Amino acid sequence: MDDFLAARSQMAMSLGFHIIFSCVGMVMPFLMAFAHWKYLKTNNEVYKGLTKAWSKGVAILFATGAVSGTMLSFELGLLWPQFMKHAGPIFGMPFSLEGTAFFIEAIAIGFFLYGWDRFNKWFHWFCGFLVGLSGLASGILVVAANAWMNSPAGFDYVDGQYLNIDPIKAMFNEAWFPQALHMTVAAFCATGFAVAGVHAYLIMRKKNVEFHTKAFRIAAGFALIGAFGAPLSGDVAAKSVAERQPIKLAAMEAHFETEKGASFVIGGIPDEKKEEIKYAVKIPKVLSFLVANDFNAEVKGLKDFPKDEWPPIAVVHYAFQIMIFFGVVMIIIGTVYLYAVFFKKEWLTKNWLLKTFLFATPFGYIALEAGWTVTEVGRQPWIIYGIMRTVDAVTPMPGIQYSFYFFTAIFVSLSLIIVFLLRRQIQMVPKLYDPTDAQFNPKNKKL
Repeated sequence: MDDFLAARSQMAMSLGFHIIFSCVGMVMPFLMAFAHWKYLKTNNEVYKGLTKAWSKGVAILFATGAVSGTMLSFELGLLWPQFMKHAGPIFGMPFSLEGTAFFIEAIAIGFFLYGWDRFNKWFHWFCGFLVGLSGLASGILVVAANAWMNSPAGFDYVDGQYLNIDPIKAMFNEAWFPQALHMTVAAFCATGFAVAGVHAYLIMRKKNVEFHTKAFRIAAGFALIGAFGAPLSGDVAAKSVAERQPIKLAAMEAHFETEKGASFVIGGIPDEKKEEIKYAVKIPKVLSFLVANDFNAEVKGLKDFPKDEWPPIAVVHYAFQIMIFFGVVMIIIGTVYLYAVFFKKEWLTKNWLLKTFLFATPFGYIALEAGWTVTEVGRQPWIIYGIMRTVDAVTPMPGIQYSFYFFTAIFVSLSLIIVFLLRRQIQMVPKLYDPTDAQFNPKNKKL
């Protein structure tokens, strides 16, 4: 493994790991705050226990996200010093604001965890809600920095120099809103389905059924918001990509020829040597409509761009297809669940519906990882689109592969620790969190 491949692999692994905790941090506190609100409105102790259980999960994942996020910030300087040298002064503002949001989140989660029966009940609830708001802001600010890499703004590039820097314009670049919107919606979808799937499994085990049923229904509601919002936010993002990065759009669809009335491609195997896609299902004119609201609009093909600026076509295309596939599956599951809620309430307790959510537990995160693969790999060979190539930004320091192995070992260790801690939290539901269980110890109510 050469140093360039090692640096890219390390960054991909770190981002792929950290993004899971970013999404949990953006969404899970809102589930917790909703359960807390239900407790305050109904005085049902089950909701109180659920709030406490979820808050401990939020704390565990927040701590892990802090570790992985800190590692990522060091990796930017370690692996891509040329990038940070020039880009740091331009898009440093969202990172500094993200740090502020992180500290607010840390303070709020401390207040929430230790504020039971100490604060005014609504101030205490607001602390939990603030954890979600600051986590959401933190995620959006990081996405704004990434969006700048896809749509550089806020400076003039003259003779290799970055002049007339405007950090506000850099932060609110043309890509930040489409990316932030799609990322936020995807986070709700992924986290909602993951949490719903876990509680669906626990319902099927016939233990603490009321507790897990309430948890499942809250999580499923949030999952539906994400599932039905994803096509709308995805449409906004796709139109933005078509305007700013037409080569990425062409790679997503493995679209080689420029044509009017371009077809939307489903499946298929791209052949870069022959510059064609095989075995694909093509829906005439749909791609043109999706990118321009015009069935006869022209869509540029890969052949219109220099070949040394092509991203890895197969990787981008397959990742895009995976994202679309799992997104559609989650929409179907959400539609069935919504139908059950309004017209077939007896379905809500059926094992087949619970098993469907159980199998769908990882679907949102698979789609999320695939979507980020499209975003990052689709930008290649550029680290700053159209300005700096990735190969020119990598560190000259040798032995990066050993750093990759070391960081991988850390992330694997963190994963095992998280699984252990969350599993222990689930096992403690009867004793600490579910007041309807015979094992529940009233002395633990303030924990």
